[in-house]
Amino acid sequence: MRRNRRVKILATLGPSSDSPEMIERLFRAGADVFRINMSHASHKKMKELHTSIRKVEAEVGRPIGILVDLQGPKLRLGEIKGDKIQLEIDDEITFDMNEKEGTAKRIPLPHPEIFKGVEVGHRLLIDDGKMTLIVTAKTGKKITAIAKTHGKLASRKGVSLPDSLLPMGAMTEKDFADLDYAVNQGVDWIALSFVQRVEDVAQARKLARGRASIMAKLEKPSAIQWLDDIIEVSDGVMVARGDLGVEMPVEQVPGIQKRITRAARKAGKPVVIATQMLESMISAPVPTRAEVSDVAGAVFDGADAVMLSAESAAGEYPEEAVATMDKIAQEVEQDSLYSDAVHTFSTPPEPTGSDAIAAAAKTVSETVNLSAIVCYTSSGSTGVRVARERPLQPILALTPIVATGRRLAMMWGLHCVLTKDPEDLDNMVDKACRIAYREGFAQPGQRVIITAGIPLGTPGATNMLRIAFVGDNGNIGG
Repeated sequence: MRRNRRVKILATLGPSSDSPEMIERLFRAGADVFRINMSHASHKKMKELHTSIRKVEAEVGRPIGILVDLQGPKLRLGEIKGDKIQLEIDDEITFDMNEKEGTAKRIPLPHPEIFKGVEVGHRLLIDDGKMTLIVTAKTGKKITAIAKTHGKLASRKGVSLPDSLLPMGAMTEKDFADLDYAVNQGVDWIALSFVQRVEDVAQARKLARGRASIMAKLEKPSAIQWLDDIIEVSDGVMVARGDLGVEMPVEQVPGIQKRITRAARKAGKPVVIATQMLESMISAPVPTRAEVSDVAGAVFDGADAVMLSAESAAGEYPEEAVATMDKIAQEVEQDSLYSDAVHTFSTPPEPTGSDAIAAAAKTVSETVNLSAIVCYTSSGSTGVRVARERPLQPILALTPIVATGRRLAMMWGLHCVLTKDPEDLDNMVDKACRIAYREGFAQPGQRVIITAGIPLGTPGATNMLRIAFVGDNGNIGG
């Protein structure tokens, strides 16, 4: 079950794709990681999906990653009499914390943290940015704002504050419960919504206690301000372009996406590009040309993964959406410009033994034109560091730990195989050659380069390179 591409595909599960049969079809169509969105899933549904994915994993014999996406805090207007009011430009409206039904001049906004964080001149964006209001006055209990767009304000619509750093964490009580349940189920990744600061990620890491990797969703202006610090404390990041495009000018999002992608690649952390990648395939069997270019751009930039949201969760063509993304990625990676594009900027190795070995493996594999790079990795760090170099040769990651294989399913270029640690150096080389042959990465007479740590099985001790010939039937050649 080898993929003919390096970028990974993350598919969201939902009403259109939550049956065991469809999950297997999505995997065979190209999905490497499955996303469970806790904005719509109960604990019971999470457990059912987790069980179904693990059954597919056992049938196909390849590690599959599971990402649980926490809902995060939802800031919404209260109830309005008649359900909605009409606002014209320059109309003045007052918001307060009184939950009494709103009127044409006063709307309930039952979130104390907003009143603490907002300042005069800050923007209030309502209903995904369809309505913009500017704060003109503020007290501890009231906010006065002027409408800058005209339209309707309706009950329970979402509120965004792109200029305000709110005194609240990224997790609600629901998120605490969802995270605890998810890590106890054995999921591989937790996606943390509406990250504002480093402390948000640190809190989630503390709660996960190493049982799952933490992916910070970057969708707030404050998160972009502290980008490098957030990447440093995260295991990976997601460019959540939907909310990012609400809270920041949409024309800035493409540049921010590239900035995040480069920063994550430099740090050796996986980066996922998400939201509206093949949006039209929710209701159409083929994407628009612009959507194809959008996916292709992320692949050319060297992103680790591209994600489908409603396309696979609630759309009419979930399998076709995955297959289409797979075909786009394959075509891009075979393009003559791909190598130059993915290496547009350099990622110099950090001054560590593991990075030096990873950089050397890339250089040697391309200089000698080897067929594959084989990494022995217990914790996953060796595979991650080699993937960071974006080598031309495919990367085969061998690990004895199933959780490592599942987590690495998110990483660019890594084909993970579960296998026991080798007994000695000879067995290490023999096993690498046999698995490379069996998995279709090398033919008799070809050579592979092997990275490992001595003593064998010691996490974080990558310190060895070895070139080996693949003989008949995959054994060590002469």
